[in-house]
Amino acid sequence: MYKFIRKILFLFDPEKVHHFTFSFIKNSFKIPFVKSIVKNNFTITDKKLERNLFGLTFKNPVGLAAGMDKNAFLFDEFSYYGFGFVEIGTVTPKPQSGNPKKRLFRLKEDEGIINRMGFNNQGVDAAVRRLKKKKTTIIIGGNIGKNKVTPNENAIDDYIICFNKLFDVVDYFVVNVSSPNTPNLRDLQEKEPLTKLLNTLQVENNKKAKRKPILLKIAPDLTDTQLLDIIDIVETTNIDGVIATNTTISREGLQSDNKTEMGGLSGKPLTHRSTEVIRFLSEKSNKSFPIIGVGGIHSEQDALEKIEAGADLVQIYTGFIYEGPKLIKRINKALLTAV
Repeated sequence: MYKFIRKILFLFDPEKVHHFTFSFIKNSFKIPFVKSIVKNNFTITDKKLERNLFGLTFKNPVGLAAGMDKNAFLFDEFSYYGFGFVEIGTVTPKPQSGNPKKRLFRLKEDEGIINRMGFNNQGVDAAVRRLKKKKTTIIIGGNIGKNKVTPNENAIDDYIICFNKLFDVVDYFVVNVSSPNTPNLRDLQEKEPLTKLLNTLQVENNKKAKRKPILLKIAPDLTDTQLLDIIDIVETTNIDGVIATNTTISREGLQSDNKTEMGGLSGKPLTHRSTEVIRFLSEKSNKSFPIIGVGGIHSEQDALEKIEAGADLVQIYTGFIYEGPKLIKRINKALLTAV
């Protein structure tokens, strides 16, 4: 059924389809029986799927990656599709429209997506307003970034603003310095500025009555030397974990006609590299911190390979678009079989 729906949706502009789908889901869930139908079809509840990490209990290890629900619009609804957690954002202090359209491209032959959205979002205040109305128990991650107009030397201020405003309405934080679509953002992944940023956030975190987990989202394009730096930074700053990985700027092996579009590539072409990064971080750090694996998960096997490589949790995004919501249930079923 989903493949038929996908064939129709893929006839239209992907960004317009995104907004249409979100509105359709939001309005559908206002019909009383829809929640129970969706839950019964897509959700698996089993204690064996629970994962306890950085003080949080995840009902299952399959999450929705950041970028899908940027503005915290559908986190409650997504919980009924079987996700164990939902990551909202990336949010920035001020609203911003992002990069000029067209900025989202399907690579059908490669089962991938290129985006150059540019942190388009309604700003952190809008996300906070929606999160305050949360009705479910779904774990929420807050993915935070900086505004495009903010120079890198002032970037820390933007991250602190988002951190403090979101603190009471999310369960964990993700520091995004790895998107290729905000000019010079990836420069913040260098050892000195990144250490300073994370240490500053930890100071803010420790001021709270009860601190919350902070994770770092990294690019798949880092060299081994840079990944070793990441391990050192995690240990030095005492943050809680890493999300591996964001989108890639590599175009190796692509077949689609629009493969030369600028932006970050996600989906199947990223599967192998993201798993390599997870394995490298896990082995070189002696599994000293939790890893959330994301990148090219289009099947149960892809998810199991990420976990075998060292991921404690996994997230999906492009695979969710190509494979549909049944992918979540299939992964959870496979995890139960593998236990």
